[in-house]
Order: sequence, then structure tokens, then C-alpha cells
Amino acid sequence: MKTIPDTAVHYKSSPVFTEHTVPAALQRSHTTAAGVWGRITILEGSLLYRITDLSQPAEEVLLTPDHPGVVEPRIEHEVQVVGPVRFQVDFHR
Repeated sequence: MKTIPDTAVHYKSSPVFTEHTVPAALQRSHTTAAGVWGRITILEGSLLYRITDLSQPAEEVLLTPDHPGVVEPRIEHEVQVVGPVRFQVDFHR
């Protein structure tokens, strides 16, 4: 898993999502804009994070409160609900 560069600055956060409110768009392959990084913070439960970008090595990581996810700019990815979860995405650029 990558890390967000020290030079990136937080500029917004998503609402807190649950297994019932996570948008369908997050559960299918999508990207952030150029220069935008995301940090997926799990507040409770777990979430499966998958890189689906064919230009990258395949990666699948179980995110937990102790193991947040990092979304790289313009890299296709998706999440999969695996049970009860509460999470938020913080965006940096």
C-alpha cells in the first residue's frame, strides 16, 4: 500500500458510510482526479480494497481500523463490503 506524499494537503472528507449507505459507484472500478489522493479510514469493521487498474500489479487488501487504505491518483480501484462497516474517505492534493 502506498503512502500519501507529505506535500499533499487535506481538502475535504466524505460523509461516514456504512454497509447500507456506501455508494454503488465506490463498489465498482473508479478513479480519483489527477493529483488527488484518498485515505480510506475504517471507523468500525472492515472493507476490502481492490486495485483494478490493469497497468498496476493486482492488489487486494482488507482495510481495518488499524490498517487504512491509500488511493493513488488516477488508479482504478473499488471497495467491497464484507460485513458491518463504518468508513470515511479523506481527500488530499
